[in-house]
Amino acid sequence: MSRLPDIGPFEQKFQELDGQLLGPDFFSDRRRAAQISREHQQLSSLLEKYHTHSRALEEVRNNQLLIDDGNIDASIKKLAMEDNEALVEKIRALEDHILIDMLPPDKNNSRHTIIEIRAGTGGDEASLFAADLFRMYAMYAERVGWKIELMGSSPSECGGLKEISFLVRGEEVFGRLKFESGVHRVQRVPTTEANGRIHTSAATVAILPEAEEVDIQIAPEDLEISVCRASGPGGQGVNTTDSAVQIIHKPTGMMVTCADERSQQKNKLKALTVLRSRLLQQKEEEERQKYAENRKNQVGSGDRSERIRTYNFPQNRLTDHRIGLTLYSLSQVMDGDLDALLDALLRDDSKRRMEELLQRQK
Repeated sequence: MSRLPDIGPFEQKFQELDGQLLGPDFFSDRRRAAQISREHQQLSSLLEKYHTHSRALEEVRNNQLLIDDGNIDASIKKLAMEDNEALVEKIRALEDHILIDMLPPDKNNSRHTIIEIRAGTGGDEASLFAADLFRMYAMYAERVGWKIELMGSSPSECGGLKEISFLVRGEEVFGRLKFESGVHRVQRVPTTEANGRIHTSAATVAILPEAEEVDIQIAPEDLEISVCRASGPGGQGVNTTDSAVQIIHKPTGMMVTCADERSQQKNKLKALTVLRSRLLQQKEEEERQKYAENRKNQVGSGDRSERIRTYNFPQNRLTDHRIGLTLYSLSQVMDGDLDALLDALLRDDSKRRMEELLQRQK
């Protein structure tokens, strides 16, 4: 009757984490301690659901013994049958939750995350939309208690953004935002449009888990680093020192520029952080392409060339094309109310992975 895989490995892992929690040096690394505590709590919840499921199965078996017993009164049998109907529904629901909890988590889910937004087709309107997307993610980060650190930006003459990159620090940032990568298309009447015609433009978003030095080793000889005078709209400290840093990774041709800090050293460190994160994403994407034959069936590939969403302002409508979700609350979404959208994407991904897990059990 049960669809569940063996619980043994999860019980073993839970016991291992129990031992680590009691270790004398557990709190010496606060980030690692938080990760272990979170995993321990998740496994505890999984095991509790599994034991509830086991007890429900036992109740079904006991009820069935009553139903099959020829000496039992018909009214008692009827109650047992009704109880079993309710229990079977409960068991099915528990199995769905347990299977989702059994899915292997993305090792990057707990990482801080770099978001890169670039204006695409559409000229000035695209750069204004890129600025709107930055505002949307910044407001969501504020809602959930995340912190934002600007890594680099290039403003447009109309007040928008040609591109911007920023680091988001907090709990489960990548796990929440990882399906935001791709092309975001906007349909609206630009402020400069005298005839009220709707224009279509786009911006691309890339979501990169923050890479650390242990994840990606970069040889100094692979880097071409140059500095120049920072350009900008003016103000104190701008155009007075050679603080802007441009780094080219010669093996891949990747180029990162950072000019937002007055300190050349700080700009260099930020540029290296972005470069490592891009290289980590490229490395993981190559691995996914090797092993994920059903990649096109996933919620999102992380490919920034994939059109994922349309923002239609005249109809206050947002449509996510990957999961067929339409929300008529675009104004709230643009003000950072992203939970309904992000939750739907995560549920769809969990459902697909759960189906794959069940297929492997057959």
